[in-house]
Amino acid sequence: MADPLESHCNQPVFISPCTQPRVVEHGKDQVAIQILLIDDQIVVVDKPAGIPSVPARTPLDPPSVIDALASDYGRLEAVHRLDRDTSGVLILARTPSARAILGRAFESRDIYKRYLAVVTGTLPSVEGIIDLPLADDLRPPRKRVDPILGRRAISRWRQLATSAPTSIAWAGRVQSLLELEPLTGRSHQLRVHLAWMGTPIVGDPLYCQRVLSPALGPTAQRLGLHAAWINFPHPAQPYRVQLLAAVPEAEPWIGFADSIALWQCQPPVIA
Repeated sequence: MADPLESHCNQPVFISPCTQPRVVEHGKDQVAIQILLIDDQIVVVDKPAGIPSVPARTPLDPPSVIDALASDYGRLEAVHRLDRDTSGVLILARTPSARAILGRAFESRDIYKRYLAVVTGTLPSVEGIIDLPLADDLRPPRKRVDPILGRRAISRWRQLATSAPTSIAWAGRVQSLLELEPLTGRSHQLRVHLAWMGTPIVGDPLYCQRVLSPALGPTAQRLGLHAAWINFPHPAQPYRVQLLAAVPEAEPWIGFADSIALWQCQPPVIA
């Protein structure tokens, strides 16, 4: 039997057209949440950075995407989660059956995702795989590489572009634009793996300062991690759904605008 980490399916893909952004109240502000796909089974959104995926654990946390959409779409349940500071594609189930079916699809690795990230420095090669187990850190919510207690975590990277030190490099250092594929679904997986390699994601408040000397300057305010693309089986129809969430037009992305536009015109292929 083939390794599920290496097996991809090649069923036909249904590409849904995007609708207009829905402006919702988020605390004292108004935030535009792009609805990428909606039917009687699922709602797929482009989650803005800074908003939790699911309802918070304490009253001090800001309203979540589910809270923001509840008045329009009723009870929703996240099929997966994005970190609060990560933007991009988020699938929400509207029925228990959709939640169960897509949950099994995640468990069997029948859902494929690609992230874009801006990191400080360059990777040792144009592409590669990181296979490092992760465990809870003593300082929650941080995670750490732990070969003894950790659970297997595998990430694939591909370097798309590198900045020139004299142009958009943050604090005078080279930055790289990466395509990332999490082959497992551990919390903070991409962030910890890249920090361990010495190329932390720009703007990461948990893992960037640990690697970089404070003398080199502060991190950017926006986390340079975006869930840009997803391919998954529809929970009630005989086709797969493929969706692309546009990268925010803000730092640290704007310096890589041409490379991002080229990538978006040539989305990943499931082989």
